[in-house]
Amino acid sequence: MAKGVRELRSRIKSIGNTKKITKAMEMVAASKMRKSVSSVLATRDYSNLAWATVIHLAQKTAVDHHPLLAKRENPKKVGLILVSSNRGLCGAFNMNIAQKAVESIKIHHKSVEETEFITCGTKGRDIIKSMKYNVVADFEKKDITINTTDVTPISKMIIDKYLDKTYDKVFVVFMDFVSSLNQVPRVKQLLPIEPEPDEFLGVVGQSSGLETKKEFIEEKQEKYLKKDGFTFEYTFEPSPKVVLDQMLPRLIEMQIFQSFLETEASEHSSRMLSMKNATDAAKDMIDDLTLSYNRLRQAGITQEIAEISSGAAALSK
Repeated sequence: MAKGVRELRSRIKSIGNTKKITKAMEMVAASKMRKSVSSVLATRDYSNLAWATVIHLAQKTAVDHHPLLAKRENPKKVGLILVSSNRGLCGAFNMNIAQKAVESIKIHHKSVEETEFITCGTKGRDIIKSMKYNVVADFEKKDITINTTDVTPISKMIIDKYLDKTYDKVFVVFMDFVSSLNQVPRVKQLLPIEPEPDEFLGVVGQSSGLETKKEFIEEKQEKYLKKDGFTFEYTFEPSPKVVLDQMLPRLIEMQIFQSFLETEASEHSSRMLSMKNATDAAKDMIDDLTLSYNRLRQAGITQEIAEISSGAAALSK
């Protein structure tokens, strides 16, 4: 009896210590989440408008003005940037991103001979390697991305590889932050410049009523690039090449930067929720063990009282 009580007391203490740790990690994740969400919301409108501008620009501008506007016939090789986290304890966060990347390969890359991964984040890298996919580059990822210079090496690499025709398409896979309780893995096509395949497929056939890719593009441009029935047109000074040389790489870099911010906000939200669930589970376990502990103690006390009473009765005879 005493041994069982000691074991329960030890387990309650151990789980209580774990609960303190998970609660502290939940609070740290919540603090980081608030900062990350502020960064995401501060740049999201600019990023969306910039990308809508690039898509519209690609349609209105002759492809011979800049090689980044050129589309390749029969693409053979694809570069896939995978943005994940460096640390775990965030549920299925990293696995969901990796599975979205694999799903994208199966859906969008059927005609492609080879897909190469460029990873940012150790957890996603390890998962993709365990799936036997080819990781050609691994960039160090900070826990908090501060400015676009943090993603400049990645941006330069994929642009150079697209220009020298190593890659015919380039995608970025990341976790899109919707809310602290909802994060959606997403694939975004960076090169050639056109609407993202998964965004289009996610809209068509659902509540939007859009049935063709053309209608989807027009709806997106209506949202960002039209006002009072007028469509924006572009005039290049001093020349299209000079302007596009500066503009296109910068805006592609901005999309990669935004994908980092979205992933980080999602990561901290997911970790906060995971640690909250762990804390609640620890509390439930402590409550159950405490109940068992009290019952066991009560049974022991009752037994001791019964033994004392029996002994007293025997002595009184």
